[in-house]
Amino acid sequence: MKRLVIYICALIFLISCGQSYEEKQAVSRAERARLKRLDSLALKVAVLPTLDCLPVYLAKVHNLFDTTKVDVHLRMWNAQMDADAALINGSIEGAITDIKRVEKMESRGVEFEILGHTNAYWQLIANHTARIKHVKQLGDKMVAMTRYSATDYLTEKALEGVKTTASVFRVQINDVTVRLHMLLNNEMDAMWLTEPQATTARLYKNPVLKDSREMKETLGVVAFRSRILTDERRRQQVCNFVKGYNDACDSINKYGIKHYADLVKTYCKTDGKTLKALPALKYIHLSDAVIKSGRKANQ
Repeated sequence: MKRLVIYICALIFLISCGQSYEEKQAVSRAERARLKRLDSLALKVAVLPTLDCLPVYLAKVHNLFDTTKVDVHLRMWNAQMDADAALINGSIEGAITDIKRVEKMESRGVEFEILGHTNAYWQLIANHTARIKHVKQLGDKMVAMTRYSATDYLTEKALEGVKTTASVFRVQINDVTVRLHMLLNNEMDAMWLTEPQATTARLYKNPVLKDSREMKETLGVVAFRSRILTDERRRQQVCNFVKGYNDACDSINKYGIKHYADLVKTYCKTDGKTLKALPALKYIHLSDAVIKSGRKANQ
């Protein structure tokens, strides 16, 4: 009799465990479906581990986006081409990017609305071991960049009218963190870097050959797919994104980048030495005038 009771108790225990597992699976499926639906309704924006994205990180982490009006989901990548693929297939709505990448995507039939420029700039930095002091010395050297991007365009501009002893090899390195590590590990002769990666490279005594600011080039932009502006709900989301972004710009301009060192360290994957050496940067407001006018929606 005692053995029978033990057997029945064990059976009940096993059955209850089975039911618990099934219930958990059902809840898990329901939760995944709920999260997928929320993500589809959210405004999804691509960002990279670079300082031009700091207003977006700040607005998201410090709740400057009015969550009653817009739920912003960040898509974080290390390479612009990953963001491009997501923009082209429509899985995200916008990105912090550069105008040359936008032009390339528009050539493939995807229209964009530019809400404004970012403060992004790029520096052509040489490996100090290569002993390169001038652009004309890049003959037979490798320059890391990304095709159809600001860095590709700036390479072309930097070499205009310059006579080198041999061809300059443009090597496509899309991941910005990998690009920096290749310089620090002496695997590349020169490369284009933006902040904070450029500051890290300079700290290691790598010389700057060119600066996009001196070349009078402003290439960083915040862009959203034009197609989403045909939807009133999406238009309102973008307008509220702009407000949160601009509030973040005001806060950074008031307190300085170093006040938000924790965000830079976390999202830009940088170290304390670089944080202390970062230059002062001014962040620029975006404009939602075109979006509010409904110009794209009415076309």
